[in-house]
Amino acid sequence: MDTKGRLIAGSHNRNEFVLINADEVARVTSVKELSGQICQICGDEIEITVDGEPFVACNECAFPVCRPCYEYERREGNQACPQCKTRYKRIKGSPRVEGDEEEDDIDDLEHEFDIDRGDPHHIAEAMLSSRLNIGRGSHPNISGISTPAEPDSVSVAGEIPLLTYGQEDVGISPDKHALIIPPFMGRGNRVHPMPVPDSSMTVPPRAMDPKKDLAVYGYGTVAWKEKMEDWKKKQNEKLQVVKHEGGNGGDEFDDPDLPKMDEGRQPLSRKLPIPSSKINPYRMIIMLRLVILGLFFQYRILHPVNDAYGLWLTSVICEIWFAASWILDQFPKWYPIKRETYLDRLSLRYEKEGKPSELAAIDIFVSTVDPMKEPPLITANTVLSILAVDYPIDKVACYVSDDGAAMLTFEALSETSEFARKWVPFCKKFNIEPRAPEWYFAQKVDYLKDKVDPSFIRERRAMKREYEEFKVRINSLVAMAQKVPEDGWTMQDGTPWPGNNVRDHPGMIQVFLGHNGVHDVEGNELPRLVYVSREKRPGFDHHKKAGAMNALVRVSAIISNAPYLLNVDCDHYINNSKALREAMCFMMDPISGKKICYVQFPQRFDGIDQHDRYSNRNVVFFDINMKGLDGIQGPIYVGTGCVFRRQALYGYDAPVKKKPPRKTCNCWPKWCCCCCCCRSKKKNRKVKSNEKKMTKDVKKQIRSLENIEEGIEGVDNEKSSLMPQIKFEKKFGQSPVFVASALMEDGGVPRGATAASLLKEAIHVISCGYEDKTEWGKEVGWIYGSVTEDILTGFKMHCHGWRSVYCMPKRPAFKGSAPINLSDRLHQVLRWALGSVEILLSRHCPIWYGYGCGLKPLERFSYINSVVYPLTSIPLLVYCTLPAVCLLTGKFIVPEISNYASILFMALFISIAATGILEMQWGGVGIHDWWRNEQFWVIGGVSSHLFALFQGLLKVLAGVNTNFTVTSKAGDDGEFSELYLFKWTSLLVPPMTLLIINIIGVIIGVSDAISNGYDSWGPLFGRLFFSIWVIVHLYPFLKGLIGKQDRLPTIIIVWSILLASIFSLLWARINPFVDRGGIVLEVCGLNCD
Repeated sequence: MDTKGRLIAGSHNRNEFVLINADEVARVTSVKELSGQICQICGDEIEITVDGEPFVACNECAFPVCRPCYEYERREGNQACPQCKTRYKRIKGSPRVEGDEEEDDIDDLEHEFDIDRGDPHHIAEAMLSSRLNIGRGSHPNISGISTPAEPDSVSVAGEIPLLTYGQEDVGISPDKHALIIPPFMGRGNRVHPMPVPDSSMTVPPRAMDPKKDLAVYGYGTVAWKEKMEDWKKKQNEKLQVVKHEGGNGGDEFDDPDLPKMDEGRQPLSRKLPIPSSKINPYRMIIMLRLVILGLFFQYRILHPVNDAYGLWLTSVICEIWFAASWILDQFPKWYPIKRETYLDRLSLRYEKEGKPSELAAIDIFVSTVDPMKEPPLITANTVLSILAVDYPIDKVACYVSDDGAAMLTFEALSETSEFARKWVPFCKKFNIEPRAPEWYFAQKVDYLKDKVDPSFIRERRAMKREYEEFKVRINSLVAMAQKVPEDGWTMQDGTPWPGNNVRDHPGMIQVFLGHNGVHDVEGNELPRLVYVSREKRPGFDHHKKAGAMNALVRVSAIISNAPYLLNVDCDHYINNSKALREAMCFMMDPISGKKICYVQFPQRFDGIDQHDRYSNRNVVFFDINMKGLDGIQGPIYVGTGCVFRRQALYGYDAPVKKKPPRKTCNCWPKWCCCCCCCRSKKKNRKVKSNEKKMTKDVKKQIRSLENIEEGIEGVDNEKSSLMPQIKFEKKFGQSPVFVASALMEDGGVPRGATAASLLKEAIHVISCGYEDKTEWGKEVGWIYGSVTEDILTGFKMHCHGWRSVYCMPKRPAFKGSAPINLSDRLHQVLRWALGSVEILLSRHCPIWYGYGCGLKPLERFSYINSVVYPLTSIPLLVYCTLPAVCLLTGKFIVPEISNYASILFMALFISIAATGILEMQWGGVGIHDWWRNEQFWVIGGVSSHLFALFQGLLKVLAGVNTNFTVTSKAGDDGEFSELYLFKWTSLLVPPMTLLIINIIGVIIGVSDAISNGYDSWGPLFGRLFFSIWVIVHLYPFLKGLIGKQDRLPTIIIVWSILLASIFSLLWARINPFVDRGGIVLEVCGLNCD
């Protein structure tokens, strides 16, 4: 059954499976497996074994019998073949019956289910053998899901001719090895071909007679000499190509085709610690600042302000909280590092000339919801940059999640797949950057200055015309989608669009590229492109983005099952075509790669104004904080631009590094050594017994998975063997195909699975009820429970002992768009802060979760800081209000300052400035970016963080969901026009109120000083400096409110009049011109008349 690239929709719970856009009038409503070899007893199809061959019960006549009938005949029948009456021998994996002990065959029960040593592909196939109906013939490809071809008996391995003792066969070619079959193997003295043995199988060594010629043993023959000469020639060629650097660690690799010390065997990446001339002064300043803080709080607590005790106590509490939050933020930056990758070594190691690429496959996830808020043209550019990435074509698969089930996204993706047939070969032919056409053509190219090839100029102009036409088609689709028909959307063949009801629709899968017959304009294959929209039904919690990502994890595991995953937002395109190779330098490093759960790239943005008014770039976080975390246990996951190890997402623990054996010393007495040996032997016995228990459990699990849906009845002891299978279903769900793929560490689709079965399972795993009573969202995949699922997911991985890596290539790997409008930026920060509050009030809070696991203390500090920072909004709001209160009341939070106090305050301010300067120095951050970050920390703290705190408390404690509505106003067209667009939201009220009361406080304070004379200016300076500090930090907010000077929003005028009236009344109440008991005026005694 071939879908020919058509859309597939279905619901596992409703037993629906439909092909849409079919040529036939009738719709296919079920999946039928293609017929293979049929069992002559029960009529079922005969399974394929792990060797790719059909199951054979009788080695004498090969009478077709399936495994269940074979086992039943051995257990309940006469244990003989129905045709030739030969007694059935026990086949590997089958239970023993009476009479098997008389056979001379080796018992392999101890090793047949050894997961650690066995081939994961074979294990997965064994588990799928009874679940899937498998035929031996070549099956047509379904929906573009490519299944690995069955191995040919000739092409699997080269045949090795064998020599008898003392005789050489004339028909042996020089390029063949020579092996000898010993007499004890029972083969006789005959020459015959034999496939290459598995390297993992141990062959018993045979002693050589020194009196005999070595040629008898295969050494010194013509074939052996020519093979040695050929090997030496290859080694010399490698030495001429590879550059020698003489590094350490080359002996730890075992690649037979490269010399011992060449560049291909050296590490694929290295750490670059911050120079000691930069980092040591930074650490000294931090310690000095801690000392100064201690002296500062000693002075503040021991010197209260009696006439303003309330103001003093409030300020001291706020300052203590600020100091604690600074410590949480500062110490995770104690060990900052940088990293460097070697892409040439990666190619030398995994991309050898004349051989298929050995780079690992990567599944790339793109998530989108609403095409009206996330323009399809932006999503199309992201997909095009993925399809054109510099990585082997057959190793890349792109999955687009449409969580809004919008036909506009589907049609736009269809247009994108057509344009990709022209765009991808153009990118790879001329090696252009970036490979997102919108931003590539936005670059200005000087053809004369750059001396560009004329053929490139012609093709670039032609491609630009093609892209302009592509944009017109996409924009026309967007224009059509503005008005939805009353009956909903219909497809080209008249079928109603399955996603017309966004909250109630079946799951949909469409493979646009990657299936047979779809190539680019030059005839080359293209990466796989798959459209996925998971099933949604009323009454189910779909968990927003985290649920969509988990659905993609399961679908990709069924279709391609790459060992690594990359997730990007729909507006984050690949800016560096070698980004995937950069990540693989860490993931595929043979020394340190096994413990890495993900590689996080920094976020870089396009379309931000030059001054970055609202700190959209987050440079301080990405260039300072993340480098500090990379030196501990790795950066936190930020939601996009991250390459994952699939096994880490499945909730597995990180591999534990085995400790080297202890060294003994000859100087110890013998009795001491004996005691130590006895203790170690006891420990070893305990370890071995535990290993045996583990292997028995694994055997039960594998065996139970083999028996899935076989319908075993009447045997009580079979219930115990099904228990481990229930554990697998509890963790991963009731999909044997997915469970089998989850056990394959190196990825890949089992050879025994047919395309029709995979397609049916893909619809099954995106059904809305699949995750019920499983560990999805709890221990497996993206973790639920917070709108910021990224922090929670990374935190769980670090708790399992994994470490992450921060990769900062010279050319940014990814670029995206950020909200440059004030209101949108505040709402973005509100969502982040709300997620942190949800984590803070959940069981996954890093304050009390994950002790005794693999999370390092300083990494825990970082996670605690990432969830408690919204709490800082309350002391920050209070502290920013204190200057205005002090100016209005004439009081202050500090008593009269002595010389010691003045030195202490100056030392504190200098240490704060020095810390910032040294951070900027080793982090490579400019003072402008640092200052913008400080300003927006105050703006976001008194608005978004405050609202998030109360909203999170209402949501978690009272179950109340509060949403803030945003009313849009029109903005001017032009570059950065959105920067001046004003959108009213309640988030603007707290910072606007702070700004106004501090401005009024400054005016009142200055007026009061003028009226009271020269002596009142001294105490005023402290209060004035305090209030101006707040106003300067809120200055970008003030500019955002004013916008362009020719248009002042009405809401601002209303609020200004209201607040001005309130403070006018306060002014009248204070009345600074009334006598306050100061200088008493008396009538002079002189008569002026």
